[in-house]
Amino acid sequence: MRHTLLYALITFFSVTVAQAQDQIPCESFLIDNVKFTMVPVEGGTFQIGHDERTDDDFPADGPAHEVTVGNFYIGETLVTQDLWTVVMGNNPSKYNSDGRLPVESVNVMNCRQFIAKLNEMTGRNFRFLTEEEWEYAARGGKYSRGYKYAGSNDLDSVAWFYHNSGERTHPVKQKAPNELGLYDMTGNVWEWTSSGYARYGKQPRLQPTDGGYRFVYRGGAYYTDERFSPVYHRSHGQISDATSYIGLRLAMDFDTLNIER
Repeated sequence: MRHTLLYALITFFSVTVAQAQDQIPCESFLIDNVKFTMVPVEGGTFQIGHDERTDDDFPADGPAHEVTVGNFYIGETLVTQDLWTVVMGNNPSKYNSDGRLPVESVNVMNCRQFIAKLNEMTGRNFRFLTEEEWEYAARGGKYSRGYKYAGSNDLDSVAWFYHNSGERTHPVKQKAPNELGLYDMTGNVWEWTSSGYARYGKQPRLQPTDGGYRFVYRGGAYYTDERFSPVYHRSHGQISDATSYIGLRLAMDFDTLNIER
């Protein structure tokens, strides 16, 4: 049920990421007893993508090349059905037996509406991740240990995927986090980004619009196998695609929180 005084029910908490040596505060939000946390990521320069080497690799995942991202905040988890419901007043998900399940069956326009309403409630500026931010965070940012998947070289320990999911979604935070304390960056559901799809090095990156360009989504899902699970793997879909295997994760600009470091 929607409430007219949701903003009055929002409170903020400071927590820390266990893996962060400098203990930059996270920021947590509570809306009608639904809590979610934004994790700080210190930007940097890294090699995005992957150079094709085997038959299992996808040409669009490479070539690897250097990119730089700034500081940003990222959702500790995928957006859950509980959070989506308290903001939007509905739950479009196919698998909906538990509010801690990731929201899915949402297209880009649905997600834009959700983010706009969340911003109205909180007075903050939540947004989609870019593809570059997503991969940097999935790799562990400046704490990266070079894992193939987000947090481990053992896919089963960090992800719900084809061989362990029962071909459905699972509640967030059931698998091990990555180096930044982020859960389900690999597996469970793919995650929409704000980035338009283009082959690396083939053409300029285009900003997607309502009229047509394809959006990148990242991370693999409950139905995908190992080939689709590496942190560098890319996929993409139309703005209207709403399936049971795509959800989203929030981002926010670093300086919007006025954190004292």
